[in-house]
Amino acid sequence: MKQHDAMYIDGSWRPAEGGGVIEVVNPADGRVIGTVPAGSAQDVDAAVRAARAALPGWAATPPEERADRLAALRDQLVARTGEIAETVTAELGSPLAFSTAVHAGVPVAVCGSYAELARTYSFEETIGNSNVLHEPVGVVGAITPWNYPLHQIVAKAAPALAAGCTVVLKPAEDTPLVAQLFAECVDAAGIPAGVFNLVTGLGPVAGQALAEHDGVDLVSFTGSTAVGKRIGALAGAAVKRVALELGGKSANVILPGADLPKAVAVGVANVMANSGQTCSAWTRMLVHRDHYAEAVELATAAAAKYVPGEKIGPLVNAAQRDRVRGYIEQGIAQGARVVAGGPEAPSAGPGYYVAPTVFADVTPEMTIAQEEIFGPVLSILKYEDEDDAARIANDTVYGLAGAVWAADEAEAVAFARRLHTGQVDINGGRFNPLAPFGGYKQSGIGRELGPHGLTEYLQTKSLQF
Repeated sequence: MKQHDAMYIDGSWRPAEGGGVIEVVNPADGRVIGTVPAGSAQDVDAAVRAARAALPGWAATPPEERADRLAALRDQLVARTGEIAETVTAELGSPLAFSTAVHAGVPVAVCGSYAELARTYSFEETIGNSNVLHEPVGVVGAITPWNYPLHQIVAKAAPALAAGCTVVLKPAEDTPLVAQLFAECVDAAGIPAGVFNLVTGLGPVAGQALAEHDGVDLVSFTGSTAVGKRIGALAGAAVKRVALELGGKSANVILPGADLPKAVAVGVANVMANSGQTCSAWTRMLVHRDHYAEAVELATAAAAKYVPGEKIGPLVNAAQRDRVRGYIEQGIAQGARVVAGGPEAPSAGPGYYVAPTVFADVTPEMTIAQEEIFGPVLSILKYEDEDDAARIANDTVYGLAGAVWAADEAEAVAFARRLHTGQVDINGGRFNPLAPFGGYKQSGIGRELGPHGLTEYLQTKSLQF
């Protein structure tokens, strides 16, 4: 039981003004495993004021010194890898091996990448008779989700700090314990007081107060498209910059001649990772009609390997579990055929589990092919030719990620160029922490990771000579 009674503001731990408490539940068994303070608008105001006071000094700190602090932060994250992984497993339900490799490992790589970028990025450049300065945008309000809790914190805080911004973080209320750990790492890394601040609390209270605060210059939010629209409206009223990474309904397009067994196996693994709670998951598998039956058979066999409670964890809470089961029931009602899983609860204990589910005979207009489910649910659709595949893949309000498989890499790249989406993996391409990540259409505004992620936290000034 981890009972936190304070928030990290202006370099010290202080109790919340309101005195409320948020209980953190282990979704694998429903037990309360910790508590954090329920921050109020007054707590947000204190954090923003601290960030504003620290901004001039941190913005004036040479990039090399900011890089040193980020490198020290990375080292702190490495030193506490085991504790981070165990914490995420406890509050999110992710299997420990996945938590260690992804939830703890990826933030280390991302933090390290920004330590290096702070040293090498050109914060000044000459264009003709002008000297162009890239300066910090100011105070950043970072609102992060529960599905990749530490990664999303680092993907916002690290570039903001590298740019010379100061940060107020409001983490998701389902997974705030790892945010507390991160604040401890920030403190141990010697980052000056007020440069990073943590306010735990509920979205409609602390989150809204942060998005609306006059002292915040940029709001960076990752979460649902519905909430992203609300935050965009709040920020827009003050002509405040926003960076939004929102929902997805990504297509995994398998072209004729591709390695079908590999494409299907990797595609199923992609959907089942993190219990399907990944915005960029390839939840629509598009297969040519001549290979459709074989693909369905391969996907059915692959899904059977994801045993709830062993290789795949629960969903984050009861509401999310019920929501995903509701989508499965809706798919059945609309005529899709369940070939693996289904809406019934798996025999994995008392947690918020959903059976890994695969649908065949899915058509593009079905709800399960259009809306983000955010659970371990795969829809397999058939197409007639490449034009039909491109039409189906692009027939969504989202455009976050995707994949293309082909016998020839050039063929896959040519098809990927037709997709209206921010990132496409070619024949199982590896994750790149320096590549820009973000969406087209209703999947968001702006980019995270690498140099493109750094520029989100910079504004431009031109000096003419």
